[in-house]
Amino acid sequence: MKRRLTMTVLGLLFSGLQFLMAQTPQNYIYTSSGDLKSIEKMITRKDIGGVQIVYNWRALETSKDVYDFSRIENDLKYLTSLDRKLFIQLQDRFFEPEARYIPDYILNEKEYTGGLVPQYDNPGENKPIGNGWVTQQWNPAVQKRYQKLIEALAEKFDGKIQGINLPETSIDIDMKRDKTGFSCDRYFQAELDNLKLARNAFKTSYVLQYVNFFPCEWDNDHHYMSRLFELAAKNNIGLGGPDIVPNKNGQMKNSYPFFNQYKGKLPLVAMAVQEPTLTYKNPKTKKPFTKEEFVEYAEHYLGVNIIFWSVESPWLRGS
Repeated sequence: MKRRLTMTVLGLLFSGLQFLMAQTPQNYIYTSSGDLKSIEKMITRKDIGGVQIVYNWRALETSKDVYDFSRIENDLKYLTSLDRKLFIQLQDRFFEPEARYIPDYILNEKEYTGGLVPQYDNPGENKPIGNGWVTQQWNPAVQKRYQKLIEALAEKFDGKIQGINLPETSIDIDMKRDKTGFSCDRYFQAELDNLKLARNAFKTSYVLQYVNFFPCEWDNDHHYMSRLFELAAKNNIGLGGPDIVPNKNGQMKNSYPFFNQYKGKLPLVAMAVQEPTLTYKNPKTKKPFTKEEFVEYAEHYLGVNIIFWSVESPWLRGS
């Protein structure tokens, strides 16, 4: 058993060296738990290195201090049998009105003040504004429970999964009507605290933070973005994002220039082409971005090591 664990750790370290040396980003699949067998043909393609799977908080903590990691265990066992790696994305924000996927005790007990707040969402180019929920990480009682989940995941899966991915930093809430104690500074600090705790808990597996925007900030005017990238570079933390959209103005005024500035300075850069990303069109061709256009921008401007591709990506649909 000890030898097997040592070989697993060495394998993860070797894959890290590969990322630092690699030129073209590796391709991974982005999907939900329970979908794996239906897309096995995609997963087993020779050009696919692994899978990123989204797990929501509610699915992993069924009641207070009662954890159910069977979904992750089953997915990990299945992917290992296919010689594919696993990234888990721990989701604490949701993009549909009915999606309130945090434990009931967080929703109902007084100290957690409801646990969630409504948020708006951009579901893609020329799509109507959507809405969903974000967890109150700035509430110390809520954050304490979330961090305890991260520690439990590390105890179970560190060195077995390739990495854990904390979700995007962007949220859009009604600050004027908020009664939860939200402030942009408190939210930013909460995100940093969660990230530092995850890095301390996971000694071997990658820790990856998705970063795109911070509330209240534009063009680094609060120095949130610069502070996050500096923290990541100094503490062996990977960064990424939920969308690769070449030269998009909003991203160019937020995270993208920092990815360019920090090329080669982070242990891992992993970004996604999710369903909303596929709706964006190249302003030059007036057509949706192609796989080649996504990859070229990811590699040469953003310095991406892994791309997590939606199963709806046209180049995968023929699998």
